[in-house]
Amino acid sequence: MALIAARILGSNSRPAVALHRWQWPAYSSASAAVAEPETTEVKDYADYRRSLYGQITHKALLVDAVGTLVLPSQPMAQIYRKIGEKYGVEYSEDEILFRYRRAYGQPWGKSRLRYVNDGRPFWQYIVSYSTGCSDPQYFEELYNYYTTDKAWHLNDTGAEEVFRALRESGVKLAVVSNFDTRLRPLLRALNCDNWFDAVAVSAEVAAEKPNPTIFLKACELLDVKPEDAVHVGDDRRNDIWGARDAGCDAWLWGSDVHSFKEVAQRIGVQV
Repeated sequence: MALIAARILGSNSRPAVALHRWQWPAYSSASAAVAEPETTEVKDYADYRRSLYGQITHKALLVDAVGTLVLPSQPMAQIYRKIGEKYGVEYSEDEILFRYRRAYGQPWGKSRLRYVNDGRPFWQYIVSYSTGCSDPQYFEELYNYYTTDKAWHLNDTGAEEVFRALRESGVKLAVVSNFDTRLRPLLRALNCDNWFDAVAVSAEVAAEKPNPTIFLKACELLDVKPEDAVHVGDDRRNDIWGARDAGCDAWLWGSDVHSFKEVAQRIGVQV
């Protein structure tokens, strides 16, 4: 996933490793998973794209939410424990974290989609298993907390200025996220919903990254061709391989780019 779970957990377990360069034509997620990284420089991905589409243009920017645009303000286990104390939650933060990871890693129903509509059935299961508490009032308080600006903060404090400059230059903007329907009210709570021309949420699209369908939907909403869009996200599998499978360009947050100002500069917009 984008990974909502990994970011809420406050875990540093995912390594920030630069993308390998793969021998053409291994730029899809299916082939990249089995390809061997080259020991010498091979054809650069930008050259590969030029061979397909000619001159590269970026008429649209697609942005991942959790881990790229926004970050959780406190570790998940801390919040689950703090809110849960008045409902009788006795597990330690370490126990909650362990049980959360175990629950999140289990198959979910007959569908591969965790975030369907408001995601309540999935999150009720996660919260109950993680804390041992099935009190509906506890769940509602916790669920609603993660729709507020107390739970999240913007990852890049200079993002608003950058997105304004991008839109003024004609670049269209969209959020592409594996999230439930709380994403829109969350963006409003953070006062950044008006930065974007469109929002493609997995719970609404019925497809989760790395499924290229969600990227194609974002491009459809923006009325741009996939090859004219670039996606920025922090997860190699979900964001990079998924976007490239859809025909978009893709940059890994924390490796290819480290700020939205840098994103704008690579697009060709000075801020």
